[in-house]
Amino acid sequence: MSATTNAPAKSGAILSTLILVAAVANLPLSVANVALPDIGEAFDASQTQLNLVAVGYSLGLAASVLWLGAVGDRYGRKMMLLIGVLLSLPAGLVAAFAPTIDVLIVARIVGGLAAGMAYPTTLALITALWSGAARTRSIALWSATGGAISALGPLLSGVLLEFFHWGSVFLLTIPLILVAIPLVIKVVPSHVNESTDPVDNLGGFLSVILVGGLILAINFAAVPDAGTLVLGLVIIGAAALIAFVIRQRKAKNPLYDLTIAARPIFWVAACAGIIVFGALMGAMFIGQQYLQNVLGYSTLESGFAILPAAIFMVLLAPRSAKLVETRGARFTLLVGYVAVLLGFLTMLVLWTGSAGYWAVGLGYAFVGAGVGLAGTPASHSLTGAVPVRRAGMASGTADLQRDLGGAIMQSILGALLTAGYAASAAKLIGDAPDADQITASVQSQLTKSFASAANVAQQYPQYSDAIIKAARESFEQGQTWAYLAGIIAVAIGAVLVFFAFPKFEREKALLAQYRAEDEQPSPRAPSAA
Repeated sequence: MSATTNAPAKSGAILSTLILVAAVANLPLSVANVALPDIGEAFDASQTQLNLVAVGYSLGLAASVLWLGAVGDRYGRKMMLLIGVLLSLPAGLVAAFAPTIDVLIVARIVGGLAAGMAYPTTLALITALWSGAARTRSIALWSATGGAISALGPLLSGVLLEFFHWGSVFLLTIPLILVAIPLVIKVVPSHVNESTDPVDNLGGFLSVILVGGLILAINFAAVPDAGTLVLGLVIIGAAALIAFVIRQRKAKNPLYDLTIAARPIFWVAACAGIIVFGALMGAMFIGQQYLQNVLGYSTLESGFAILPAAIFMVLLAPRSAKLVETRGARFTLLVGYVAVLLGFLTMLVLWTGSAGYWAVGLGYAFVGAGVGLAGTPASHSLTGAVPVRRAGMASGTADLQRDLGGAIMQSILGALLTAGYAASAAKLIGDAPDADQITASVQSQLTKSFASAANVAQQYPQYSDAIIKAARESFEQGQTWAYLAGIIAVAIGAVLVFFAFPKFEREKALLAQYRAEDEQPSPRAPSAA
């Protein structure tokens, strides 16, 4: 029956293991944020390099998640889960002890690729093993825990940075990995509703190129004299997108079924999730630097500051699941969007150079509440609109919401932060009474990033206070640009959900139709002997 609610034997142990694996994949998304000022000082890094450290993990995960989700559907989700967790171990170790900023960026990307193997598989297994209301509750817990773990990353990182060097934050997942490996082997079932169709590897390769090209182009957009590189990346990404669409229309077994993706419950939820999860990652990325650079918080204080986001995500996710069942995904998404919008407005208006903690906590609380409310309907709608045999497509898209959203929003907000900071710093330098005495090389360092300006301040102690004051003013200007972009993105997402997502009764009818189609034999399935 279409309304049947089922859960596997030992469901508690299985779900706990899958959430633990999701933690291994989620925690590295945000652990770098608190350490960015220290990383910038250690390597004298530019703001663009710091952006790449922050976004590199999301880049690797977003670029690979669709392809690797399909590989798991075909060759074994448990196998992909285990390989991804195992590969996370060396990636974390290399990042922790990276000798250069370039090695650190590469290690972050490789860690994201490892997560691309493990993370989509967790939701694919939930989709395959649970059904009905039990699936909604499991997804709510998975979604809330994943978001909360991402939000707790800065807190745990802040504690470590009080005692150890910046690389310690990348070791946070090591104990989780060591616990997860035997649990995956023992608890997670093998070969549940997996596909027998061949994997569209060409489509997978094209998806990697298009996502990678897009994210890198955004990150380098604010770099002076990088116009040719950005244009080249845009052309490569656009060409890959066109080729991907053509390939998916012609392939016998497409990686990404565009017919299913065209369902409004699917594509609107995908877009909505990209924006709302991206808002969380963008707020943490900019916010952690703001707390340390502008307000002078310690790493521990800045980590604690984000707790309201984690608390509200965990508290509201179960209520989100109930709202989805009683009022529908559209209503629940819109309520979440209102909360996220209030969060960004709080950051834009109240996060100044003299903001008290109440303003910081309020901004994070609104964003956390919004993600807690909107995360469940975004993921639930995707899994409900896709056949179980194509669970990797749904889980890959659900993960893509978080990772592509995080990568895009961090990249856009980071690029605007970079541009706004550089523009403000250049103006302040030009207006300085002794501007003609500032050499070109010093000007370059002052406009490069807050960390570089702080290094210059140490070299010229007689001007230290003035340099740090100007750097803080410039950072505030940059974050203003970033938060305005965030507000626009959230507003666009809310309008899209309001007008394009089916209302509750229509949503229920469509989901029932999709379930009925899913229960029919696949036209490509082999006949019984």
